Formats: sequence, structure tokens, C-alpha cells
Amino acid sequence: MLTDKINMNMQYYNQHTYIFLNGDFVKASEAGTDLFGQSLHYGYGVFEGLRAYSTHHGIRIFKAEEHFDRLQQSCEAINLPYEWNKQQLIASTYELLDKNNLRAAYIRPLVFSGANMHLTAAASANIMIAAWEWGPYLGQNLLRVCTSSLERPNPKSFPVEAKVSGQFVNSILASNEALKRGFDEALLLDQDGFVAQASSENLFIEKDFKLYTPPLENVFPGITRQTVIELCRELHIEIVEKKLTIQEVLAADSAFLSGTAAEIIGIKEVDGVAYKEDWEHTIGASIQRKYKKLVLEEENYEVII
Repeated sequence: MLTDKINMNMQYYNQHTYIFLNGDFVKASEAGTDLFGQSLHYGYGVFEGLRAYSTHHGIRIFKAEEHFDRLQQSCEAINLPYEWNKQQLIASTYELLDKNNLRAAYIRPLVFSGANMHLTAAASANIMIAAWEWGPYLGQNLLRVCTSSLERPNPKSFPVEAKVSGQFVNSILASNEALKRGFDEALLLDQDGFVAQASSENLFIEKDFKLYTPPLENVFPGITRQTVIELCRELHIEIVEKKLTIQEVLAADSAFLSGTAAEIIGIKEVDGVAYKEDWEHTIGASIQRKYKKLVLEEENYEVII
């Protein structure tokens, strides 16, 4: 069982922890929120997830610009005001890590709206950035995955390319269902019955020495997903974006998930069907090793960064 994922008592902050809030650094224990805000009542907010790594060049936030660009794009997708400068936010995030004495951390920017009980676009918004020590979200071991009874939200009803707070109720329900059934993670199908993604990660499968991943039509445009694609090009690994059936996923040689929080994590089995290929000899394992070297800056992949 994934103790990291189901541990509801994890301490994300203490009385000494700082957060960044609307341009200032304040104690997390002293920060408050408006109980009449749309973000609290309706999930009308957006967030991002970044990782900082301790490298031989010092503390580095992996693909910080891409993440803050996507934060702005998510706000624009749901008409949430965004008035912050990207470079200033990145600098403030590094300062936040320093204030909290963090060298390797997970970073959570959150844009949330103020008081408004109407179902109308927000007139103003706030930004908060927090950081804490957090290992790989899904742990280190190969995963047991099941097909969820829930579907990925329909892109015609919701901007699925945006990282919107309220959308992740779908992820919580799917993940919780999987855990209750004794699995580690869930795969969600789209409205047409094709495999979309896991609750909060993108999916890749290997078949006959090629990688396949669902197209962006109904999956989240993960930055780690794009990094995997870029690594494949650098390593001359053929990768194909196509709609996948659950039958194709079950018949694959191997499979893995990708995400900033989870990083690269292999799948042992789906719906009780185990992959026969030894993980250490798969393309996914090679990508996992290359990804770790990339984020730790142990190899020169400037073209990717």
C-alpha cells in the first residue's frame, strides 16, 4: 500500500514554515483565507506543482518557467485574473526555499479568488506559494493499477488542459476508489472509452520497442510527459501519440506513469494482468534513469532544459 499517498497526517508545515502570499513571506500558521471565496466554495482556482532538486550546481527548480507559464495559461482558461511577473515569481520561489532551508522540495503555487458567491468571473485573485519535503508521490515500487469506474472530464464541458482546483475532485474520487480496491492508482477512460490517463499522471506503454501515449485531446498536458517525449527524441526512441484501448494497455510489454510529483514510475500490472517484461530492461526504466540524471543535472541536456 502506498503509505505516502494515504497518509493524511503528513505535516506540510510547522510554526517556523514560511509561505509566499501576495508578495510577502508570512508564517504558514498565521496565514488565513476568505471563507466566502469562490475557490473554497466552487473550486474556482488553479495550481501548479514543481520540484526543486539539490544538484552539484546548487538548488535548481526543474523547468520553472514552463510551470509558471502553465499557471498563467490555466488562469486565462477560466478567466481568473493573473497579474504577476514570471521571473519575479521564480525568484521569490527560490527565496522561499532558502527561508525554509529546503534543498530538495515539492513546490505548490496556488491562485485563488476572493469573496464572491455569484457564479461569475473573479474581479481579482491572490497567489500563494508553499514548499515542503516530499518524496515521489506514488513511492518507489512498481504500481498495481486498475481501471476506474469514473471517466476523465469531457473536454467539451471543461478546459481539461488547465490545472483547475475543482477538477481534481475527479482525481480524488478515482484515486480513492483504487486504494479501496487494493490498488495503488487508477486509470481513467475518456468519454469515448479510450484510456486517457491516471488520476494525476500521464500514461506511456511500450510495445515492440516503441512507446505509445494518448494524445492531448483529453489528457492533461504534463510537463513531465513532454520531457519524456523530448528524452525519447534525444535517445532515438520511437514514440507515437495515439488513442489507446484498455486492451492495448493490457497487451503491452510494459508501462509507466509520469508526473512532476510522481516523476517516472513503472507499472507492475493493470486490472490484475501483470507485465511480463522485467522492468529494469524496459524503455521506461531507461527513461526513468535518464530523467533522474536530467533533473539532477548529472548529464548535459541543455536542449531539453
